[in-house]
Amino acid sequence: MWMTHRRLQVILHQPGYLIITMVQPVIWLFLFGSLFKKIVELPGFGASSYMDYLVPGIVVMNALSFNSWAGMGTLDEIERGTLNRFLITPVSRSAIVSCTVVEHALSTVAQSLIIVLLGWAGGAHYAGGAGGVVVLITAAVLLGMVLSALSNTFGLLVRRRETIIALNTFLLLPLTFLSSAFMSWNLMPQWMCDIAVYNPVNWALTAGRTALGENPDWSTVLTRCGGLALLAALMVGVSLRGFRAYQRSV
Repeated sequence: MWMTHRRLQVILHQPGYLIITMVQPVIWLFLFGSLFKKIVELPGFGASSYMDYLVPGIVVMNALSFNSWAGMGTLDEIERGTLNRFLITPVSRSAIVSCTVVEHALSTVAQSLIIVLLGWAGGAHYAGGAGGVVVLITAAVLLGMVLSALSNTFGLLVRRRETIIALNTFLLLPLTFLSSAFMSWNLMPQWMCDIAVYNPVNWALTAGRTALGENPDWSTVLTRCGGLALLAALMVGVSLRGFRAYQRSV
């Protein structure tokens, strides 16, 4: 808790950081929402309003994008020598690396709430109510934990900014567009649907959209969120092993 509080202090002193990271998702929300609003008229799209369909996509996309840069913060602490100084303190070793994941998870909650409210102001309706919104944000946070732990692992092992940038470039757009973030599952090419079944981004989208529906299929929600939780736990475990490898190298 202390280590997470320490990282949150940085955001509290520079709240503009969270706002800047949300510029692109907000632009996408209103740009795509206006540009493709008539796409719901296509037979088989399955949604009455494109804004209703788009908001979960933007929430999940933002979680994916924001958390994939977590390794940059780890690199900053390595370069400043902060991380090495913590190694001579009695603080839990798992807390040193996991606090980054927790800090990004809390930031993702705040950002997701803002996107949901902006979507509501733009005309989105959430038939699933507050419970559906909670599920959507939970799914986004779990997905974010997967990406932040992965990014941390690369930061600890490779220690090069170019590698994290390359990782983000390699993952962000393929994971987003090989999912139902912007296009209905019913209208996607079959080969993309086949890939999307195994895409964690699509798991988060399916859980969020299902929970926001009028009659949610909670078995689908629990299955997708459970898969994300297991994957997040696995990636946090990988990041802890990466931290142990870092310790042996210093």
